[in-house]
Amino acid sequence: MTNSKKINRLFSVAPMMAWTDRHCRYFHRLISPSSLLYTVMITSGALKHGDVKFHLDYNEQEHPVALQLGGSDPKEMALAAKLGGEWGYDEININCGCPSERVQKGAFGACLMAEPTLIKDCVHAMRQETDTEITVKTRIGIDDQDSYDFLKTFIEQAAKGGCQSFTIHARKAWLKGLSPKENRDIPPLHYDRVYTLKQDYPDLEIIINGGIKTIDDMKTHLKQCDGVMVGREAYANPWLLKNVEEQLYNNAVSVTKLNIVEEMARYADQEIKAERALLKDIARHMLGLYQNCAGAKQWRRTLSTDVYDRPKDSSILIRAAEAVEDEIERRNALVA
Repeated sequence: MTNSKKINRLFSVAPMMAWTDRHCRYFHRLISPSSLLYTVMITSGALKHGDVKFHLDYNEQEHPVALQLGGSDPKEMALAAKLGGEWGYDEININCGCPSERVQKGAFGACLMAEPTLIKDCVHAMRQETDTEITVKTRIGIDDQDSYDFLKTFIEQAAKGGCQSFTIHARKAWLKGLSPKENRDIPPLHYDRVYTLKQDYPDLEIIINGGIKTIDDMKTHLKQCDGVMVGREAYANPWLLKNVEEQLYNNAVSVTKLNIVEEMARYADQEIKAERALLKDIARHMLGLYQNCAGAKQWRRTLSTDVYDRPKDSSILIRAAEAVEDEIERRNALVA
């Protein structure tokens, strides 16, 4: 089936390779019912030649969820978009920001910024195959091609293809000389350039990304842009999503961390029984749940060790959480 419903991009968790898999997204959804979640980048070639169900399957409770695609061949991207629409994703996003050498060798990711006409053709071809909205995630420039005019040309061409929503990582990417990790930190942030883009193209939806860590940061950016996307901070400190739900979406969150862990244990039982995962595959995304809490170190240690010794025993999660909760209660009693 296709999905043409307009979705709310006020806040989204960035697609992160090896991190934002289906287990991570299920975990994040329990904390924030409203945030937009993204898959890891899946290449159009993997969908054309590989196991479609393996790549595209997800839990219905993950909605709203966006599929991020990597590719540069309009016909192949159109096929991938058609599949994404049939699987019911709420958005299909084109990766034009990843600077890794592997992605460059595939002639997609950030290097596509140098080929705006090709992006226009990809967007147009994809829109012919699905009613699901096609969006673009990009940088503000690449290498020495980092002028505002360069960015504008890229955005204008993608918009001509039919893209109306852009997520802009407010750093340029160095395709040579910096690793993907260094590209997330070393190039300076230019939020002002993203703000100007929104001012110059008020009819386009502009989502800002890069270096955003706090609710105050988000509120500041939302004065200038239509939405914010957060990556590493949301993964390392997932309870931030509770603040997002309450302070950005104005929805009360009644679940506790222990409630979340209990639900994840139930979910783990289902996934293990279906032979889709082992406990370690799920627990690794939960390491930051008790960040900055008494007992957090033991929580991380348990989830990093015991899950390998007893790979199908979901009760490990609950016992570890109860131990943290007891330690928090004990520390609070001492303070009182």
